[in-house]
Amino acid sequence: MKAITLLGSTGSIGTQTLDIVAQYPDRFQIVGLAAGNNVEMLAAQVRQFQPSIVAIRASEKLPALKAAIADIDPQPIILAGEEGIVEVARYGNSESVVTGIVGCAGLLPTIAAIEAGKNIALANKETLIAGGPAILPLVEKHGIKLLPADSEHSAIFQCLQGVPAGGLRRILLTASGGAFRDWDTAKLAEVKVADALKHPNWSMGRKITVDSATLMNKGLEVIEAHFLFGMDYDRIDIVIHPQSIIHSLIELQDTSVLAQLGWPDMRLPLLYALSWPERIYTDWQPLDLVKSGDLTFREPDSQKYPCMQLAYAAGKAGGSMPAVLNAANEQAVALFLEEKIKFLDIPRCIEWVCDRHQNHNRANPSLDDILAADTWARKEVLNATEHLATSPQTIAMG
Repeated sequence: MKAITLLGSTGSIGTQTLDIVAQYPDRFQIVGLAAGNNVEMLAAQVRQFQPSIVAIRASEKLPALKAAIADIDPQPIILAGEEGIVEVARYGNSESVVTGIVGCAGLLPTIAAIEAGKNIALANKETLIAGGPAILPLVEKHGIKLLPADSEHSAIFQCLQGVPAGGLRRILLTASGGAFRDWDTAKLAEVKVADALKHPNWSMGRKITVDSATLMNKGLEVIEAHFLFGMDYDRIDIVIHPQSIIHSLIELQDTSVLAQLGWPDMRLPLLYALSWPERIYTDWQPLDLVKSGDLTFREPDSQKYPCMQLAYAAGKAGGSMPAVLNAANEQAVALFLEEKIKFLDIPRCIEWVCDRHQNHNRANPSLDDILAADTWARKEVLNATEHLATSPQTIAMG
């Protein structure tokens, strides 16, 4: 029986993790749950999984949560706010903490879990993208395992099992291409929010679905792969694979290529992160290569996906630049989802902010430096939107 804490329990990652726990009650037990603001769903989860501690980020909803689970006996510890989420992350005897919180909001709770000696099932990209320079030394100091729980990095991790040190030559991250993979680039100026949220293969949250449409999700995964697997950026490539059957590949020193395949199902990488190094039998639908049909690949178009190039540039710049890239992207995507900027303004805003950070990039940023860069970048996006309104053609898309 493995004790688990789940951060972001009402989101896509969280609900699928709980599906796994419900399917394997003899293997996994929930110790703690933390969520954003969905009182009704969180209360139902508390009833079903009976955690020892629970927190809701929206402090104003704490009374509603307490009322919703008042009849549960025994009562869990009930907390709220950022401090409550952090307390859940470090609490008790949980062996693994699943980090399903979206964005930099997941950074401090993840650090708290690491410092408490808990292994991390990493579903929050920003932990390494923004916080890599601060996180990796903590992982080494506390001797915990950092196990990828997203499909692409899990695929790489699975392929690496048994590969000797120094055997890895190149990483190939597969990308679906998102909602606009079959659109002409010229049509992107007409994109509406509803268009960007029509992912062809995966069911995900709104923010990450837009990231898939811009291919920023894959650019961020390049930075994450750099930190997870210690690979130079010149040895991490992206390839469009519309079917999403091959979840990523590795090339070895002798040019052999290993791939991990499966139906598009986030439960598989989550289960592997929770059960590693074991392989647990499931009754899930096995992959049928005949039914899956042709597997095709193509090179991503940098004109259609300028965010990809911005991510590579930020990763190579290093220091606090990836944190700035990530924060600017989060803020720009939020403005797009609120219909305050256009789809093509997303990369323009990000490039504007990154350009202005170049002379202030911290080579070896502390956690405080990273958080300050994050805060600055979010505010700077608003300046970018004002500039775009008066000079929309002055920011390059390359």
